[in-house]
Amino acid sequence: MRIFSITILTCFILTKSFGQKIEKIYLNKNDTTSNRYLVISPLKLPWNGFMFLVPSLYETPEHVLEQTDLAILAAEQGILTIIPTFKTGLGSFGIDSLTQQSFKELILDADKRYKLNNLKFYVGGFSIGGSCVVKFAEEAVRDNFKFKPNAVFVVDAPLDFERFYNSNKRSIRIAPNSKINPEAVYVTGRIEEEMGGTPLKVIQNYYKKSPYSFSDTNQTAIKYLIHTPITYYSEPEINWKMKEYNGDYSSQNVLDGSCMINELILLGNKNANLIITQDKGYRKPNHRKQPHSWSIVDNQELINWLLSVK
Repeated sequence: MRIFSITILTCFILTKSFGQKIEKIYLNKNDTTSNRYLVISPLKLPWNGFMFLVPSLYETPEHVLEQTDLAILAAEQGILTIIPTFKTGLGSFGIDSLTQQSFKELILDADKRYKLNNLKFYVGGFSIGGSCVVKFAEEAVRDNFKFKPNAVFVVDAPLDFERFYNSNKRSIRIAPNSKINPEAVYVTGRIEEEMGGTPLKVIQNYYKKSPYSFSDTNQTAIKYLIHTPITYYSEPEINWKMKEYNGDYSSQNVLDGSCMINELILLGNKNANLIITQDKGYRKPNHRKQPHSWSIVDNQELINWLLSVK
């Protein structure tokens, strides 16, 4: 039984260079802003695997290619990379059911085009994209989806949305009026909308939708990842964040990542890793310091780890 219907499919080749082919795929030719994906594929066969690389909030696939060479390096080593924009658009919150459904639809569409069924499958994401891939991996195992990730990597993503909500509320409360971060205001409102209320009112919704929950003593979400290799990257740079954003440790996504990795290790995961970096976070094109960036990942080290996963 097919779980979705494809309307009109359109693709075109952008470029061939340095051993890669780059294509844009549209599931609907009348919509070029969502329900699409960018493919960076090796020209040389056989392929060693395929990888979904999920952008952060309001980040396009093209911007991902600007910020990191991961997809290009992966293609050089035989890994096809897919960078999606889900049908929920650039404003996708990653963990919501419509985005997760779209994730599965794009995988199945890519499989029909590129015959991916017998390849190793990797998922990774930055910021809210990292939240998205952890949620996807959990549900893929739970629901026995056709494609279950062989490995997951997460770049400085919020995972515990109870903590994420409370830390943003706190940053609004303690900030001088002239320095209130508009992103914090947006995030708190968006989380309330997605969850149907605050943690005090609907905590079970936070447990159900969050990829990880510190206060959920049943470990409802992460127990599905006991056998899945997973790596979490973060660059806290706490003094810089205090100066620039009034941020402290309560606002660090690494709190979620470190707690999740620790609990997975204690649950028996033999390949759960926390990687903390220093002074690697910079944004292109002007090399602006920003620890919350794709650049904190050592791309070659990551690819080596992915290829080592059995």
